[in-house]
Amino acid sequence: MSDVVIKVENLSKQYRLGELGTGTLSHDLNRWWHRIRGKEDPYLKIGETNDRSTKGNSDYVWALRDINFEVKQGEVLGIIGKNGAGKSTLLKLLSRVTAPTTGSIKAKGRIASLLEVGTGFHEELTGRENIFLNGAILGMTKAEIRAKFDEIVAFSGTERYIDTPVKRYSSGMRVRLAFAVAAHLDPEILIVDEVLAVGDAEFQKKAIGKMQDISKEQGRTVLFVSHNMATISKLCKYGLVLKNGTIDVVGHVNDCVEKYYSSTGEVNLKGELIVNRSGNGRVKLRAIKVYSSISEHIVSIGSDLIIELIFDSLIKYNTNDIRIDLRIDNHIGVRVAWLSTELMPITINSNRINFIVPSCPLNFGLYYITTCIYILGDVSDWIQNAYQFSVAEGNFYSSLKLPPKEQSDSLVNFRIENK
Repeated sequence: MSDVVIKVENLSKQYRLGELGTGTLSHDLNRWWHRIRGKEDPYLKIGETNDRSTKGNSDYVWALRDINFEVKQGEVLGIIGKNGAGKSTLLKLLSRVTAPTTGSIKAKGRIASLLEVGTGFHEELTGRENIFLNGAILGMTKAEIRAKFDEIVAFSGTERYIDTPVKRYSSGMRVRLAFAVAAHLDPEILIVDEVLAVGDAEFQKKAIGKMQDISKEQGRTVLFVSHNMATISKLCKYGLVLKNGTIDVVGHVNDCVEKYYSSTGEVNLKGELIVNRSGNGRVKLRAIKVYSSISEHIVSIGSDLIIELIFDSLIKYNTNDIRIDLRIDNHIGVRVAWLSTELMPITINSNRINFIVPSCPLNFGLYYITTCIYILGDVSDWIQNAYQFSVAEGNFYSSLKLPPKEQSDSLVNFRIENK
């Protein structure tokens, strides 16, 4: 028996802008007439790509177009994309909240969805009553819900308010209770759409731990949507990037996150300075180059990492008036290093400065440099993700091995003693 629990084939969803359904009686009749004659829906031949940044000429838009992917049992799939890319539409189709225009979805098992804060909650009912209501919607018997009730309430942290109407809950309390219900009623497939951002740090940690337990320990499948790339990378092994309603890339989560960042427009892939910058402009960074002590083109683990900066009019200021900071972030935007002239003061006598990191301690992968120049304490030139560079594999440890990328971005020299 196949271990594929979700199979999506040629899935598409079309909407008519500004209208409900097709919008007119004549369009509905036209579709009906084509259908009874066994012909294709005439409105499937029209419609534009789901690109919210441009003004279209058609009243029809394809929120999703020709989506194909599979999810195996026990996998956690991260669905990534900009606002309006089609993520929520895809999850609504998978949850059977709405029907596809074309294509098919095959799923094995019960699906629990958490698409919005307090999905399926009745405002006038108490938290206790809503737990039983949601459980019934998911197909649970009253006895099964009772068996899980105390565990759900304890996880949500809403015990004091469990007999209070949900309309008096804060958004954080609602998402806590809604997630607790969806996660504890043993669905074969759990769908979570960007709701964890509402909860506090403690709840987010609990929720991520619960989803990991659902997938790894219980062998259940999770589809997770978030704009937090650190959470996506931590929780998911595989990813799917949506762009304008179509699949941009599907595969390992690290590849998907890198593709997502490269498509946001915040990173210049040619390694040149980008125009989006801020500061008073008294001194500006004119060029940046990253290389190693053994190659002008490749930075490898174990070689000296050299970051060369070229400024305009730097030397007309006193050394004590200038501070230069460099921030190095990994592919999901987490800071892995901070270099600054405040930590290692130097005498500045030219407009060219090199930051040298001996024996590059970064693991293989993609990194971004953000630069900031301060003059007399004020920001003169700040550039987010001014430069992108890759670190290639190299010799750092005597074993000639490296830790897995998901375990660590940094490499630490250490000794092991046997006394």
